[in-house]
Amino acid sequence: MPSTTNRNLLAIVLSSSLLPFTLGNAVAYEKGDIIIRAGAATVSPRDDSDPINVAGITTLKGAGVNSNTQLGLTISYMATPKIALELLLATPFTHDVSVKDTDIMAGKATQLPPTITVMYHFANPSAKFQPYLGAGINYTVFIDEDVDSDLNRALEGIINPALGTSLTMDAKLELESSIGLALHAGFDYQITDKWMVNAGLWMIDIDTEATIKTQAANVSFDVEIDPFVYMIGLAHKF
Repeated sequence: MPSTTNRNLLAIVLSSSLLPFTLGNAVAYEKGDIIIRAGAATVSPRDDSDPINVAGITTLKGAGVNSNTQLGLTISYMATPKIALELLLATPFTHDVSVKDTDIMAGKATQLPPTITVMYHFANPSAKFQPYLGAGINYTVFIDEDVDSDLNRALEGIINPALGTSLTMDAKLELESSIGLALHAGFDYQITDKWMVNAGLWMIDIDTEATIKTQAANVSFDVEIDPFVYMIGLAHKF
């Protein structure tokens, strides 16, 4: 029979060897938990727009919107161990706007896309790997729009010969706010009791009406941005 000292030593060794498994079974989510996720968020538009017709002239084929990466932040509240309410926030995204099928830069647009979703977590609350799906509402507000000198020169070259004028264009761009559906998928992977690695993907319905204002005429056209939003970062449970 092993001595008392040996039995105590054996118990310590066994306890140490089981520690990683007991940590893996720590409760990942509980009702009332608040989870903050932060990381690099990229808005990647799947854009489409109507042709741009100024003063009755089919002037330009449409607008394209490029991707932009900023700091993303989400705040989740666990209403139950499996259901969460989440708010997506970010620093403002600034997108270059171009004219389709040309090298013409139309300008820049800066937007904020706060999004609220309800998420369902599929795994057992004690699992380290926590995949989830959600759906909700997005509100995108455009806070700054600038027209590039390239677009002003292009408009001058199209409109002045057609109308017999010699206008110097100083166009203005306005984009209306958008409300649309948002779908969300992602996962957390627990690395300590409080910290997790996170990855998320949103599909957001952003449809806006753009208005270009010129001395010749104002023209409005629909723009479908409908981006994918990707975020990779860390999460912390409070």
